[in-house]
Amino acid sequence: MPGARLSAADKRVWLIIAGIVLLGALFIPLSLVLFDLRFTYTVRVVALGGAILGLLSGVLGSFAVLRQESLLGDALSHAALPGVAVAFLLAGRELSSLLVGAGIASWLGLRFLSALLHTTRIKQDTAMGIVLAAWFAAGIALLAYIQSIPDASQAGLDHFIFGQAAAIIERDVTLVSAVGLLVLLLVALFWKEFKLVTFDSEFAGANGFRIGFINAVLSTLIVVTIVLGLQLAGVILMVGMLIAPGIAARQWTHKLDQMVILAAVFGAFAGGVGAVISALDSDIPTGPMIIVVSFVLVLLSITLAPGRGLVWSRLRQRANRRRFAAINTLRDLYRYALAHGAEDYPVPDDFIRGVRARSVESGLRQLRGAGQVMALGEGWRLTEEGIAWAREDRRNQRLWDLYRLYNDELGLPVIQEDRRLDIGAVLPAAAVEQLENRLEPSETA
Repeated sequence: MPGARLSAADKRVWLIIAGIVLLGALFIPLSLVLFDLRFTYTVRVVALGGAILGLLSGVLGSFAVLRQESLLGDALSHAALPGVAVAFLLAGRELSSLLVGAGIASWLGLRFLSALLHTTRIKQDTAMGIVLAAWFAAGIALLAYIQSIPDASQAGLDHFIFGQAAAIIERDVTLVSAVGLLVLLLVALFWKEFKLVTFDSEFAGANGFRIGFINAVLSTLIVVTIVLGLQLAGVILMVGMLIAPGIAARQWTHKLDQMVILAAVFGAFAGGVGAVISALDSDIPTGPMIIVVSFVLVLLSITLAPGRGLVWSRLRQRANRRRFAAINTLRDLYRYALAHGAEDYPVPDDFIRGVRARSVESGLRQLRGAGQVMALGEGWRLTEEGIAWAREDRRNQRLWDLYRLYNDELGLPVIQEDRRLDIGAVLPAAAVEQLENRLEPSETA
């Protein structure tokens, strides 16, 4: 909506995007100053090519990650190798011919995979493994045959297995840029369809969308992206370049548009920075270094991303344990006091520590800090604030009990029972009122 304010999560994602872009831009002058790196023609071309391929890989890889088809990229990249070999035998070492051959072989592998899935009972991961092994084995056999031919032009052809970034020239980057722009335009054109089949293909089919055609277009774009990256990363490492940016971006957001943009930025950053780092030493290969940078981004995202990150998950678990300790301790204190005739009846320290041996210390410390209990020498007493909270909690738990007993009879909305929540926050006011009418007089106080 126009004028709508961004949420905190949205602001965080856009700040991360801006920060990565700024860091990538500053990395070039910093490398000049700190490492005395010379940006030669080769370094500039390889870095630009790596950034463009990383961007494309991030965009298309996001869909592969969300569709749980990460292994598809591995299978299709390996399937490209026999196409490279056949193209060399037919048309020589021209890069465009080799890429066309790789694309045709990957596309045939994709069609064979689809045929296996639709005509047999073979599961998807098994079918992908078949394509990966068979096509890659055929490629290795063809490369071995080519190497036996006394022809100097075949030298270095096996670099397509691991990639050879140093062989990239400006014309190659122009080709990648032109094809990449076409890929991005097609993604924009089919955005709604790709989004729909990614999250709910059955709904898309029920509404008249041609699921088979849309899946074929998306898979073909993934094939094109893989083929473009073969010279840089090779058939073995290309899958890492394809899925790592998407995995990293997925940790930071639940929105597809933000995920795709963030994955594109991560991919471009990894491609450009990895290429520059590899230029610091001639013994550092470019393709593997790009994958290393991508993995670092994945590792940082898995560790630090709010909501999904390991650090924040541990902090939430710790906060939840402390909160539950306080809640359970307060309930025990209140039950003991009621059993002895008064809500503010003193509770012996030995009793409460015997009931909650492990968590009582944390619970009592938090309750004292919140002003809900007070120490009385060898015991504890609920304050007025603690009694008020205990009454409300007791009433809320009783309403949950009544919901479980009478939800069908009263025709109440179906909700997931979560007693940690206030039932009034998940049920309409009218439904809560129906449950309150079932309370005993002593429970309405």
